[in-house]
Amino acid sequence: MTERSPTMDASGEVDFDSMLRTVEQMDTPDGWKAELIRGKIVVSPRSKIRYAKPMRLLRKQLAEHAPEGHEADSAPFLFAFPSAHRAYGPDLHVADEAAFEGEGRHADGAALSLVAEFTAVSTRDADWDEKLEVYGRVVPVYLVVDMQVREITVFWDPSPKGYQGHRTVAFGKPVRVPEPFGFELDTSGFGEAGSADSSAG
Repeated sequence: MTERSPTMDASGEVDFDSMLRTVEQMDTPDGWKAELIRGKIVVSPRSKIRYAKPMRLLRKQLAEHAPEGHEADSAPFLFAFPSAHRAYGPDLHVADEAAFEGEGRHADGAALSLVAEFTAVSTRDADWDEKLEVYGRVVPVYLVVDMQVREITVFWDPSPKGYQGHRTVAFGKPVRVPEPFGFELDTSGFGEAGSADSSAG
């Protein structure tokens, strides 16, 4: 299962709300997640076991430098972006704790201070294209951990036209994660630099 076609599109506010409720109520198989991507309900596999180490290392460093009142987590929470008619479940996120105090099934994307996506063959295009565009208008920092080319790209300074700054380094090299974090990210444990991987993640 890689994609489930919706019975309606997300071109309008009412349709987006209906599709968001559908995503929230879906009983996805273990190891899969549902998101609203390109106006469709997309069900994709979660990361493979080999992603666990870099994800754990990244989460630990982000937690140590997160803004006050924000928590780093890799739990499968859904974040909605109503103006873009999208809803994503990032691989890793840092968000305001207050966003999780309600009774709903999703959090507001505006609560995010950082998102990180670990690319897989089946989702890589969305991470580099659609999600970059949507996050780039709202989320202060976006990390694309490209597991296929063994590189990490940091995007920052969101604007109505998308991120205004970015930097890419190979795994093993440090990279600056800008404010509101403000630290040098150590990627030495992320994997061997330059080793291509064509398998689905």
